[in-house]
Amino acid sequence: MADTLADLAAQLRIDSIRCTTAAGSGHPSSSMSAADIMAVLFQKYLRFDFQQPRAPNNDRFVLSKGHACPVLYSAFKAAGAIDDRELLTLRKFGSRLEGHPNPHVLPYVDVATGSLGQGLAVGVGMALTARMDGLPFRTYVLMGDSETAEGSVWEAFDKASHYQLDNLCAIIDVNRLGQSRATELGWNVEAYVARARAFGWHAIALDGHDLGAIDRAFAEAQGKKGQPTCLICKTEKGHGYSLIANKEGWHGKPLPEDKAKDAIRELGGERNVRIQVKKPEAVKPSGLDVAAPLKLPTYEVGQKEATRKAYGDALLALGNARPDVVALDAEVSNSTYSDEFHKAHPKRYFEMFIAEQNMVSSAVGMAVLGKKVFVSTFAAFLSRAYDQVRMAAISNATVHLCGSHAGVSIGEDGPSQMALEDLAMMRAVGGSTVLYPSDPNQTAKLLAQVLERPGITYLRSTREKTPVLYPATEAFPLGGSKVLRRSDKDVATVVAAGITLHEALKAYELLKQEGIPVRVIDLYSVKPVDAKTLREAARETQGRLVVVEDHWAEGGLADAVLEAFTGERALLPTVVRLAVTKLPGSGKPAELLSAAGIDAEHIVESVTSLVEDSPLRGDGRGKPSENAWGHTNA
Repeated sequence: MADTLADLAAQLRIDSIRCTTAAGSGHPSSSMSAADIMAVLFQKYLRFDFQQPRAPNNDRFVLSKGHACPVLYSAFKAAGAIDDRELLTLRKFGSRLEGHPNPHVLPYVDVATGSLGQGLAVGVGMALTARMDGLPFRTYVLMGDSETAEGSVWEAFDKASHYQLDNLCAIIDVNRLGQSRATELGWNVEAYVARARAFGWHAIALDGHDLGAIDRAFAEAQGKKGQPTCLICKTEKGHGYSLIANKEGWHGKPLPEDKAKDAIRELGGERNVRIQVKKPEAVKPSGLDVAAPLKLPTYEVGQKEATRKAYGDALLALGNARPDVVALDAEVSNSTYSDEFHKAHPKRYFEMFIAEQNMVSSAVGMAVLGKKVFVSTFAAFLSRAYDQVRMAAISNATVHLCGSHAGVSIGEDGPSQMALEDLAMMRAVGGSTVLYPSDPNQTAKLLAQVLERPGITYLRSTREKTPVLYPATEAFPLGGSKVLRRSDKDVATVVAAGITLHEALKAYELLKQEGIPVRVIDLYSVKPVDAKTLREAARETQGRLVVVEDHWAEGGLADAVLEAFTGERALLPTVVRLAVTKLPGSGKPAELLSAAGIDAEHIVESVTSLVEDSPLRGDGRGKPSENAWGHTNA
């Protein structure tokens, strides 16, 4: 077995060199340091059915140091999952073997990696899923030493220990060299051991090129109960080829063809080692709750309720109906109201404390294993996990985010707590869905729909209690909107969502008293946006749109509205943006809405100014004129 492992490790190094040289780019040296670890793991410990990569009891492997994917792809070749011809397509256009692992194209990996510091948190989510489902599979995460400088890594260390995840094994490839210089700790493996133990892990320091030591360490990790295990492997970057081994300046550099031949010769020549990765036992999840009919909460028109409370009520209803629904929160569950879910389904609720980066990545780990994951916290604090959200989208993961306490309308807490960029942030995520309900019945209906919506979904909820506008029977299709006030004589359209919709309705009544009829649109679906309704409003209200939002002027509701007119230059409306433009302070919600210029009085002023600047008022004064929409102002 020792000879087989040595040959396999040499082959993984050689194939890492061959494919990167063929690509003309990539990371052979970072792959070579991990080859012995990968050889032992794939040959002896990993349980994985390559014919059924989504089998529920497969062990999970996360290559957190995603740039070292050549060694992973080489292991896939050794296992027969890909052939040599495909291996040599590394990094080429159209190849499944991208420069970092990507599940969009390669079914043997669960998540995209390469933005360092996230793999262990994903592993935490996977290990929690195994426990939740009563499955014996193990999760292995191979990390680079450079990425341990990331705070998100230590969030994951902390949560893994808190939940006593003895089915999780982290491996740190301590090869001493980063991209531009030596790493912070170099080969001080004792420091890594001390840190891991301080976070409550079982830690083992070893020579990462001693196959026997690696074998014993994995065996010890499997037998450890009550603690996750971290293998801290001292290795050499570029190990196996004397020209580059432990030498600076070789990060991310393929070997030229002549040097590649020298390296392969020094490593003993090409081999054709094949391994049979052991398959897991065919075990299905156990102890799951029973599915039941969905009974969404309902609210009476005219009563007052906050959409954040409706989120909690609806989340509970989804959890009651679906045993695959899981909820995570960052220690604000009594404000987001996810605590209702926690009380009813404690085994499917995970408190992630003030560690939003870990929370989102752990949600990804659960989501790619089939869970319907809902993540909630104050909207402002999702910004610190934006890279994790971005990588979730790249991972093809479906994660449902809810951000509460958004905008100046939260009141006295002040600007550090006010999300004013969240709509822009979430709209920019590829394939995302962004929703901003203004009403609890609407909130519940939207949440029920996102349950089956692929990709990243974001629902912005409101702190303040506001009047219920819609009956519980109303439908709210994703990508739709609601026209709440309209007439044939409307001279402008007011577009709003969430808290500002209630201000728009107040403004409607004030304008009506002045004889100025306006249309009011509830743009609850910010992405996708209801282009048809907005274009119709532009045609029928002389191209005058006033967009009011509790958000910075950049990237939010108004920009979503303007995108509805892409390619429709003849319809391009006059858009007045009412948004937050100056840093707010503390105050009552009404005071802050007024100070930001986004309350009913400012909407009235904007509409009045628009109308008075035109030759026609909505009460019939002024002369009819033909406008760019082919509509007579009358």
